Amino acid sequence: MSHDPIDHDFERGLNNRRSILGDAWVERSLSNANSFNADFQNLITRFAWQEIWGRPGLEQKTRRAIVLSITIALGRWEEFDLHVRAALLGDPANRLTPDELKEVLIQSAIYAGVPAANTAFTHAMIILREIGPQIGYALEPMAPAATHHPGVGREGRSSGRPALHYSVRAPRNGKAPRHTVVLSHALGCDLSMWDALANTLAEDCRVIAYDHRGHGSSEAPPGMYDMASLCDDAAALLRELDTGPVVWIGLSMGGMVGQELALRHPALVRALVLANTTSGYPDAARAMWQQRIATVQAQGVETIGDAVMGRYFTEHFRTGHAATVARFRRRVVSTDAVGYAGCCHAVGNVDTTARLGAIAAPTLVIAGELDQGTPVAMSEALANGIPGARLEVLKDASHLSYIEQPQAFGQAVRSFIATL
Repeated sequence: MSHDPIDHDFERGLNNRRSILGDAWVERSLSNANSFNADFQNLITRFAWQEIWGRPGLEQKTRRAIVLSITIALGRWEEFDLHVRAALLGDPANRLTPDELKEVLIQSAIYAGVPAANTAFTHAMIILREIGPQIGYALEPMAPAATHHPGVGREGRSSGRPALHYSVRAPRNGKAPRHTVVLSHALGCDLSMWDALANTLAEDCRVIAYDHRGHGSSEAPPGMYDMASLCDDAAALLRELDTGPVVWIGLSMGGMVGQELALRHPALVRALVLANTTSGYPDAARAMWQQRIATVQAQGVETIGDAVMGRYFTEHFRTGHAATVARFRRRVVSTDAVGYAGCCHAVGNVDTTARLGAIAAPTLVIAGELDQGTPVAMSEALANGIPGARLEVLKDASHLSYIEQPQAFGQAVRSFIATL
């Protein structure tokens, strides 16, 4: 039997060690090995760098984050500094950005303690000041009160009347936005319904979400509303935020506003995604909307909560995702009754069918296969009426298709935006 002189575990570990820490550090470590610590260097190379770092079950970036977290928790600052430098300067395929490093340190404050995270930030900033020019990063002055949660965005209220509550997420990649995307919610919802998609699109886009009048934290003026007013609300907000032409993504009522915006303010619309919406209802449906208004005015929004959930979600989804349905029900029934009734009037009287041919923006129409509120036929009418529009039907989805089928919805949106 032949004996292979190569210790493959050691060689694999050494290769992994180089890819994570860099050749210079590893060579320095090996050159400092001696009769006292060589066994230890051999052990950590085989067991830490091969047995652990050699496992493909986690991405190397994830393992970097784990090591940083543990060294913070244990207060092993020499090792922490080593891995911070390696994480920021390592192979582009597995290095951490300064913002990703910041997220690791912030999370460590909760799980390892604020004092440990405070020390970690001090060490990391020393390193960032030193190597910042190498990685194109500068520490700029910033007031703590000026920060905002990146998963929510910078929140504000428009200066006009009605004042609209909105959030703005800047591109996380730090570059100029590929597009400005506006997310417009359904009746009885608010801007938070879009959180997951907003955070995905904010990788390289500026993303704005807002509460329609009468919803969420926006003002609810008295009286019945019309779609032109909801459209003009949106146009005023976009001009105040100096958006330029936007990619408008609207579901149900939000899609109706998008149609009107493209017709009344075409310079503000770069492209449209119209989901689970319509350009007009038949007389029977209009009568239903009038009945809903009367019920809300007489008995409050709570009275219609269960019926709305029955139209928003399939029975299968309601059974399997009861907590999600309960969350949306709470949102619907807590909507200001004046605002809800006013928007019902705008939705029930939507009427853009005869004008669809004037929409010049590239358009994607998304329908829910099982949508009873705006059946597929209504989406087909939109796609046929808007020049060049494309229709995509999501299987097993009802009216809030984005909530029931978030992956399919998100993929359709991302693929469409990629063509712009």
